[in-house]
Amino acid sequence: MSYETVYMLINLSVMPAWLLLALAPGTAVTRLVVHSGLYPLALGIFYIVTLSMTLFFGMGAEGGNFNTAAGVSQLFSHPLGILVGWSHYLVFDLFVGAWEARDARRRGVAHWMLLPCLFFTLMFGPVGLLLYLVLRQLTGKGNMSLVEA
Repeated sequence: MSYETVYMLINLSVMPAWLLLALAPGTAVTRLVVHSGLYPLALGIFYIVTLSMTLFFGMGAEGGNFNTAAGVSQLFSHPLGILVGWSHYLVFDLFVGAWEARDARRRGVAHWMLLPCLFFTLMFGPVGLLLYLVLRQLTGKGNMSLVEA
């Protein structure tokens, strides 16, 4: 299977979770699929496998490492390194989006107001989280703190 195919498949794999967060936030299916840890487990295993292949089994870019900026750049110069990095983004962005959805529900933030935050979390990670924290502040449903309600 080509790197492009695997890249496409891992991208597609998270779409059901994001759609559930956006379209069916309070359903049992969303709780089971998105909030259960299923995605972090599956993508985490993928991440560990690809990271191991890259760092320990010589299947990535020669000289790639996490010790220097040049080493990280070299690591991501190989398609396998890109899959490592991209799966990292996918699992953490989804984790943050799921947290935003749970937090918004607990705080009584209208779901329609959360939707842009979820979109930006999916597309630009930290931008979506910042937008959500600003939304909480502006609606009086919380502040910039990440302390659980």
